[in-house]
Amino acid sequence: MSKDIVIKVDNVSKAFKLPHEKQSSLKGMFVNVFKKTRSFERQSALKDISFEVKKGEFFGIVGRNGGGKSTLLKLIAGIYSPDIGIITVNGKLTPFIELGVGFNHELTGRENVYLNGALLGFSRNEMAVMYDDIVAFAELERFMDQKLKNYSSGMQVRLAFSIAIRAESEILVMDEVLAVGDAAFQKKCFDVFRELKNQGRTIILVTHDMSNVERFCDRVLVLNESKIMKIGTPQEAATIYSRLNINSDKKADKSGIKKTIVNRWGAGGIRVKNLGFYDSKDTETSIFEVGGSIKIKIDIERDAALKNTQVVCGLAIYNQDGVNVTGPNSIEAPLNKDATTIEVRIPDINFAPGEYKLTTAIYNAEVTEPYDFLDKYDKFSIISDHTVHGLVEVRSSWTSN
Repeated sequence: MSKDIVIKVDNVSKAFKLPHEKQSSLKGMFVNVFKKTRSFERQSALKDISFEVKKGEFFGIVGRNGGGKSTLLKLIAGIYSPDIGIITVNGKLTPFIELGVGFNHELTGRENVYLNGALLGFSRNEMAVMYDDIVAFAELERFMDQKLKNYSSGMQVRLAFSIAIRAESEILVMDEVLAVGDAAFQKKCFDVFRELKNQGRTIILVTHDMSNVERFCDRVLVLNESKIMKIGTPQEAATIYSRLNINSDKKADKSGIKKTIVNRWGAGGIRVKNLGFYDSKDTETSIFEVGGSIKIKIDIERDAALKNTQVVCGLAIYNQDGVNVTGPNSIEAPLNKDATTIEVRIPDINFAPGEYKLTTAIYNAEVTEPYDFLDKYDKFSIISDHTVHGLVEVRSSWTSN
């Protein structure tokens, strides 16, 4: 293995056996011991995983829950052994997979500092030198002589993190550790991460927070359904991860508007029959990227008496917080009097990533009464390969002298 490669994962697979028999009593356990055959279900956690991590690299691992992230970290840390394949680690590695493992809740915070330090390989004298800094970083000066069982979960995690970052290892493996504590404590954690990165430590981070991925990571591995989808830039990973987290039920309903819509009203006579979202290639979808375009196609049906009646179509788009982002309508571009299909295109999407709800309304020509009003019924999502600050992305140019 090359000297600049500190971790090599080569064609690794891992599966677990899930027994079908439930053992909920001592009698059940006794009976099952004497069974000649027991049935299992084989659950594949990782399938043919291969990648390398370079020395000094901040390497991210992302993916949906159940995709194999934690299993992969435990394999790298040596907690699990692969069924197939080889994992090579070149350097001292410290896993921060479950902060607080090794704590004794019947001991005081002070005693647990020395206990955890011993587990990390530090002598009592070394821990005595670091003790004040550990306690100050965790912000627990008043509580160190209390038993750990009286600590809140947040206090325990802060103490565990403050101890763990003292580990003098070339490679740190971390599972969601940036989620510890409140906003002020997280800021201190960010500062620690920057310092570790500046020191040239190799860090592997599993997280669901794409802002942290973009803030810290050099490369990112995306896991999905136990397989590698992509190893690429933080921006590429964030885009793929966003797609994975958008449920399929957000796609346009192929069968048309549902028969029963709670927030629907109007005079009737002209009704929305079907509505769909399309991208720039006229492919029906509910997922769009910043900078792309959205076409909204609305099919309407008319009673015979209103076959040639002028209508106005209005839309309102709301973000996840219920804020009305925009509200285009057809007043300035009158529709055909006998129109049964209405299309509106929004070019160059500049909405911030997230889920949006669409209100659709068909009004009379004077816009005084709706024939059909569907309030916040349809959904679509915006994703981005870069961070968008605020509600919308404003195109700007900068100069300096």
